[in-house]
Formats: sequence, C-alpha cells, structure tokens
Amino acid sequence: MEKKLLIADDEDVVRMGLYKYIKLHTDRFDKIYTAKNGQQALDSIVLHRPDIMLLDVRMPLKTGVEVMKEASSMGIMPVTVVLSGYDEFQYAQQAVRYGAKEYLLKPTRSSDILALIHKLADEIYGKEQEEQVVEGDEVPVIVLRAEQYIREHYHEDITAQQAAEYAGITAGYLSTLFSQTRGYGFKELVNSIRIERACTYLEQGYLKNYEIAYKVGYRDEKYFSRIFKKIKGTSPAEYKKRLKEE
Repeated sequence: MEKKLLIADDEDVVRMGLYKYIKLHTDRFDKIYTAKNGQQALDSIVLHRPDIMLLDVRMPLKTGVEVMKEASSMGIMPVTVVLSGYDEFQYAQQAVRYGAKEYLLKPTRSSDILALIHKLADEIYGKEQEEQVVEGDEVPVIVLRAEQYIREHYHEDITAQQAAEYAGITAGYLSTLFSQTRGYGFKELVNSIRIERACTYLEQGYLKNYEIAYKVGYRDEKYFSRIFKKIKGTSPAEYKKRLKEE
C-alpha cells in the first residue's frame, strides 16, 4: 500500500520548505502532495486519499476548517496536523473539533514537524505491518524497521546499537540479519543513504561540497569525497560538473 502525505499551506516558503525537508530526511512516504489553497487541498484529498495531512488553517478559497469539515462529511479525512499562528487560535479550536489529531503553533521547526509525522506514521503503518506479520516473517520486519531508523537519522552520528534498539534486538544480531538478508552491513547502508542524499544536494547546486558533507552526516570533507567516489565511481566535483554539462 502506498503511503501518502499532503502538505497544504498558502505560503510558498513554508509549503515548499516542508516538502523539500521531508523529502530529503525520510523515505517513509511514497508520495508527497502539496496544495496552495483550501480548494486544492480538498481536491487532493478526494483524488489521492493521503494518509496524513499538514494543514494550514487560514488559506484562500477554503479555510483549513472548511477543508476538514467537507472531507469529514465524505468520510475521507486524513490524519491531520493543524498549523496555526497565534492570531488563528479560534480556527485551530474548530479544527480540533472536526478531528484534527495534533495542533502546532507557527513558526515550528521542520525537524519537530518531521518527528510528529513519523510518530503518526508509526501509529498508522506500524499497526498494519504488525498485523501482516506471520510466523517466520519476523526477520524481514526487524530488518525493515532498522533500515527505517537509519533512513530517518542518517545525517546524525548514528550507531548500529541505536538502530538495533529501535528494532528491538541486539547490535550483533542486527549485523547478522543484515548479512543474511541484505548482503551488506550497517555502515554500508548508512554510506549508501548519505551519498544518495548528497547527490540530491549536488543536483540542486547551491551548496558547497563541505556543506553537503556536513548535511549528510560527515564531519570530514576528504572522507566524504573518498566514500562518494567509492560508491559513485567519481568525485563530487566531477559529478557536479557532469550534471552541468548534461
């Protein structure tokens, strides 16, 4: 089943900033949709049926409250996180009455929003995953859970111990499972995800190599370049140059 998120906010900086941040820092969602007004948000709900929605309460054409009211009447309202300013508290109260799951006051850090939607995703998708588990399937579920943690925290100084604790097993057992079921180790996966994200930053073209290295979790630019070349067969500078030529 595809996992879908909708971001509805009339402020371009907020909407696209959240979209890019979430896209870069998690692989939890197969599709992320955006809407710049209430009517677009409602249309997206009807068309795409997102599981989770980040919803600004004051938007053109339809307010967030009106979007929730109509979606609720059709029985298709996503799990909703309301984003509201200080002067919109009355809107937020109404949104909660129509079933908003969480309420965040603007401005809110992107990292805090990401943490919240991860929590909601755990409640939605985690339960489904547990229901699908049958005897003999425990190993792949554990591995996927550890991989999920790595993809969400790759830019930090994460350890195999942390990923193993998240999956509910020991670091040694996780290492064994990775080798048996995936053919690679913890460090290989971390490096692979980091370099994948680095390529995205290089494609955007507005950060220096040392800034990209830091953003994806490396504290040494030379080490970053060495790992990049090992995985991609070319240096970050050459990769960027090739992109410009193309």
